[in-house]
Amino acid sequence: MLDTTLQTQLKAYLERLQRPVELVATLDDSATAREVRELLNEIKALSDKITVVEKNDWAEVRKPSFLITNPGTDTGVRFAGVPLGHEFTSLVLALLQVGGHPSKEAADLLEQVKNLEGEFHFETYYSLSCHNCPDVVQALNLMSVLNPRITHTAIDGAVFQNEIKEREIMGVPTVFLNGKNFGQGRMELAEIVAKIDSGAEARVAAKINAMDPFDVLVVGGGPAGAAAAVYAARKGIRTGVAAERFGGQVLDTVDIENFISVSKTEGPKFAIALEQHVADYDVEVMNLQRAKALKPAASEGGLVEIELENGATLKSKTVILSTGARWRNMNVPGEEQYRTKGVTYCPHCDGPLFKGKRVAVIGGGNSGIEAAIDLAGIVAHVTVLEFAPELKADAVLQKKLASLPNVDVILNAQTTEVNGDGSRVTGITFKDRTNDEIRKVELEGIFVQIGLLPNTDWLKGTVDLTKFGEIIIDAKGHTNVPGVFAAGDCTNVPYKQIIIAAGAGATAALSAFDHLIRH
Repeated sequence: MLDTTLQTQLKAYLERLQRPVELVATLDDSATAREVRELLNEIKALSDKITVVEKNDWAEVRKPSFLITNPGTDTGVRFAGVPLGHEFTSLVLALLQVGGHPSKEAADLLEQVKNLEGEFHFETYYSLSCHNCPDVVQALNLMSVLNPRITHTAIDGAVFQNEIKEREIMGVPTVFLNGKNFGQGRMELAEIVAKIDSGAEARVAAKINAMDPFDVLVVGGGPAGAAAAVYAARKGIRTGVAAERFGGQVLDTVDIENFISVSKTEGPKFAIALEQHVADYDVEVMNLQRAKALKPAASEGGLVEIELENGATLKSKTVILSTGARWRNMNVPGEEQYRTKGVTYCPHCDGPLFKGKRVAVIGGGNSGIEAAIDLAGIVAHVTVLEFAPELKADAVLQKKLASLPNVDVILNAQTTEVNGDGSRVTGITFKDRTNDEIRKVELEGIFVQIGLLPNTDWLKGTVDLTKFGEIIIDAKGHTNVPGVFAAGDCTNVPYKQIIIAAGAGATAALSAFDHLIRH
């Protein structure tokens, strides 16, 4: 199961085990069960602290699956399936944490997990190609290691297709808590804990309200926000970052191959690097905080205020807005109703759930055609719907798409409705813009790839915006509000690219510092 390189790497990691680890397999006669047995025996051979046993008489336990625990106990981390692909890191971390290797999460957050009261039984459905799933799996695994009242089973949806169908799961990661739907999509440890710790939000709000004013407050934690924070902190001034999720859109990006000096990386890895770089400096990071309103300074030299969704208010001499953008919706009947029930926005995450089915991709730009190419190798058939009379994707992508036998392209197609049976998508309706004919396509999945919208709704009436909702800035990142600057995909700069956003963040920070000197 593991090649020589992976075995060498894993062996080195397992030398960090501080206490014995027992792998308890519950297997059947399936091919996947044989793979699980082979994987566990290979892991066992790499460390004398690891043992493997089989207990196939556990009727209430999924087969095939295995529990990572300590000898003499029957709680721990459980994987149902073979956690390779993106989940191999989750497997390695689970082995280390059950084996006593400490987590790098903040000490106060770990203590919060340990003190959670109640019984929490989590189940996470993932796919091996999903780049968002490991964050959720690893967070819940760690919680189950820290607190004996918490259990977690990570389930490969491709292996347990019957459960995917019964629970009507149309996107991953999907998390259930005590048998009820808990959430879908990427979630960090702090976000999960805050969701089940009823008093957490009030405590965080009180802590934020007690903070002294900042010299520079960055709102947003993507590449622009991270660059702004680093450049501001390097000036030796009091710097803070309030971010809804540190990393921003980068967390939803699979491959990054155009950030100069980095030949290739993955979005989540890049986001971690951003966060670690900011952590090298004296920056107060307030993650999982969504901005609600901006109040300009009452007078020159006064403080700008940022009100957060949790009711807290941050004050700063200058503010840098770097709230990024989000996926654009089709805004047609049925889209919201069938979101995560066939309507999805991540082909890499959710594609495997539509194996052998018919799907549509909305959008003929690079992201849409890349999605169609990827999906064509998994699903039965792909229909690409493009509003314009021609595809906008690069020629090399169009040539590849044309070579695929199970892809159709429909141009001049205006999507008008998502069709469903009440529980899942059954098709899509569109208007042929050449003759206004209404047509329908029967399918089971819709992947929306039609661009981005700036996260600026909360700024209407305070900061000048374009008709598209982008913050209007000059060459130095100034907005029309004194002391307020902006950078990145939320602004009117052309070409929404990571490297451009990072440069704009640096520009905004230097402009904010200049403003502080002059005022």
